[in-house]
Amino acid sequence: MRKALIPLLVTILVVFSAQQLLTPVLAPLSRELHLTETQLGLVVTAAATSLTIASPLWGMALRRLGLRLVLLCGLGLATAGMTGFGVVAAVGLDGHLSSPVLFGLLLVTRSLLFGAGLAALPVSTLAVAAASTTTQAERTRATGLIGAAQGLSLVLGPAGGGALAVVSLMLPLYLAPVVCLLLTVWVLVTVRPPVAPAPPPEQPVARLRPWDARMWPLLAIGFCLYVSLGLVQVIVGFLLADRLHLGPQETAGAVGVTLVAAGLVLVAVQGALIPVLRWPVLRLMRAGAPLTAASFALLAAADTLWLIVAAFVLLGLGLGLAAPGFTAAPTLVAGPGQHASVAGLVNATIGTTFIVGPLLGTALYEVAAVLPILTALGAATTALALSWLSPAVRQAVPVTP
Repeated sequence: MRKALIPLLVTILVVFSAQQLLTPVLAPLSRELHLTETQLGLVVTAAATSLTIASPLWGMALRRLGLRLVLLCGLGLATAGMTGFGVVAAVGLDGHLSSPVLFGLLLVTRSLLFGAGLAALPVSTLAVAAASTTTQAERTRATGLIGAAQGLSLVLGPAGGGALAVVSLMLPLYLAPVVCLLLTVWVLVTVRPPVAPAPPPEQPVARLRPWDARMWPLLAIGFCLYVSLGLVQVIVGFLLADRLHLGPQETAGAVGVTLVAAGLVLVAVQGALIPVLRWPVLRLMRAGAPLTAASFALLAAADTLWLIVAAFVLLGLGLGLAAPGFTAAPTLVAGPGQHASVAGLVNATIGTTFIVGPLLGTALYEVAAVLPILTALGAATTALALSWLSPAVRQAVPVTP
């Protein structure tokens, strides 16, 4: 199982780290480009929309084209999108683009190209993880490793982006596409992991729909958990700048510290604690959701950098427990040959939250800074309620590993 996953985990780690290089600079860069908070939210939301639409399509392509070709196509699109985003931002800072043209080009490069390409990576990795494991415990460990790779990107990316931003806000935008291009070459030369064979034509695979009675409550829990993250992640730069009265470069550094701390906890929980605990997926969701809710309660009242960091550390702990449970749970409902489709549904669900979360979070922030945090608290509480009260969840997911 791990042998098949290792090349995919490296791919996830590197590309998501390259993406996260931009996180510390997005808020200050948007103000240098004279974009509003809502416009930045629209850029992030457009990318998530593209990811959401592309995820089920990559799931179908995985069965037809094979893993290596899907990875190369996804990486190619992501690299082109990052390159275009950096070029547009650089030209915009020089004042050579009008505001509407600048905003439109940022939307195109970030969404149509980068968002669509990025979707191929987690879909492929989750499909291989599901196809190469049999028991609930094995699958939870595999999805935990995927989450740990993404969590480690939250450490490496913001730390690197924050450090580079001290020199220039544009350095992370220049480095990110170079990293993706190098990884694309590496995949082209070295990566040939196997995929599970497709079932024969005489045994057609029934498609799982998101509204399936066994599926939608699990997807709803994941949606609530990830939308709570999306609501606060996009406004963390504005929150730190406004509550602590920081300048652009100070803000980038503070965002880096905050997300690195959360990422370290996320990596430790998903990469080390989950395999040791060997908890069933339902217990993971029930344990992680209340911790996630508590983190937003703390963040709503936090008025110092260290309290804000503590809230994100608690968020990393809660999501570190709950996210592998959610990611693994829908695959337990799937039958043979359905893993690629389920991977597409799971990734589309996560992508949907980053359509709703950033747009709603930035819009609410313009009304009152605490509103996106309180909304995130409500979403995490809803996930907790569903995990305990929904009969469909108890019936769909086994209570033992």
